Amino acid sequence: MDEITHRRVLKIALPIVLSNATVPLLGAVDTGVVGQMGQAAPIGAVGVGAVILAAIYWVFGFLRMGTSGLVAQSHGAKDPAETGAILMRALMIGFAGGLAFMLLQVPLFHGAFLLAPASDEVEALTRGYLQIRIWGAPATIALYAVTGWLIAVERTKGVLVLQLWMNGLNVGLDFLFVLGFGWGVEGVAVATLIAEWTGLALGLWLCRPAFAGGQWCDWGRVFDRARIKRMMQVNADIMLRSVLLQGAFVSFVFFGAAFGDVTLAANQVLLQFLEITAYGLDGFAFSAEALVGQAVGARSAYSVRRASVLTSQWGVGGAVALGLAFWLAGPALIDLMTTEPNVRDAARSYLFWVALAPAIGIASWMFDGIFIGATLSREMRNAMLVSVVIYVAALMTLPEMLGNHGLWAALMVLNVARGVTMGAFYRRAEQAAA
Repeated sequence: MDEITHRRVLKIALPIVLSNATVPLLGAVDTGVVGQMGQAAPIGAVGVGAVILAAIYWVFGFLRMGTSGLVAQSHGAKDPAETGAILMRALMIGFAGGLAFMLLQVPLFHGAFLLAPASDEVEALTRGYLQIRIWGAPATIALYAVTGWLIAVERTKGVLVLQLWMNGLNVGLDFLFVLGFGWGVEGVAVATLIAEWTGLALGLWLCRPAFAGGQWCDWGRVFDRARIKRMMQVNADIMLRSVLLQGAFVSFVFFGAAFGDVTLAANQVLLQFLEITAYGLDGFAFSAEALVGQAVGARSAYSVRRASVLTSQWGVGGAVALGLAFWLAGPALIDLMTTEPNVRDAARSYLFWVALAPAIGIASWMFDGIFIGATLSREMRNAMLVSVVIYVAALMTLPEMLGNHGLWAALMVLNVARGVTMGAFYRRAEQAAA
């Protein structure tokens, strides 16, 4: 395979970092535009609706990771027919999942409002928002497959173009539909719906090499039982791993609530720093997915090792830089996110945990990318199972002894455990290329 260099790593990573930077902007604009209506209920409706849909779509997050690893290996093996077939399988899963959500929208939304009750006004507005947005489910889920394919073949500039188009169009239509036409919450939903479907059309155009030569409609290959079975195994393992990880973060929030409203609010503010960390370092993990996957497909253990080392070097550098930035600029960022004096003071007292978090968590994040590229999904799942057991033990003891500091320490224990357990499996990534 082509030589793996620092330049190549950055060529993959930097567009992802820039792409991720546009994501928080859209949520801010959605909120700001409906905020011009001068009422609280529309703001709450857009927020609740977006959270409900994010939770539903999150179930299919495995589709991006699974597609990325499998396509990268086929790309490294110089097998364009299989890269096209994998994309077709993933798109079919995405469309089927979206259709299922559309058919099941009534019980899904009913269950969501039982879990997160809102006022009658907010619920009515949210239902209107959801009834429009749900028609974008097939496009949104299929875009996971498109993004995974683009990352795997190192077309991350395409990911950036796709994100800029979708978010830019969404923002423009927000202003037109809400402020221009006066459509309110429904206007935000229609803007997002149009952005999702046009985004999918653009994404498929960006993936046009996958459809060249007719390999995408080689149904014997697309529906090959052995390949489908492997894809389903990889995706099932990744989904279980993701459920466990999400459960760990949810438990962190729930345990924090026991320390009172001020501490809960402070933790919520500081969790935004972790979200920034994920957005900032994703690019290097995605580089590992693409380069390690291609190295496995090319049967080059040396290239697996080199890709792992080079991407991790940049990941560590980024983690240290973010940690220093949080420590130095953290107080100012906290003040931007909250004006409540007690919350500000509490967040500052726990700030050093989020300053340490990037350096503590970088091993686990980079191993995620390496293992996805090598499709070591079973090892990812098993490592997460062990790590969650260790985390639960820490969660049962440290907060009781150290209060909220103990809760943050338990979260750090989870990341250390993930890094150590996946590190123990690393040699299998190189063996996969043998």
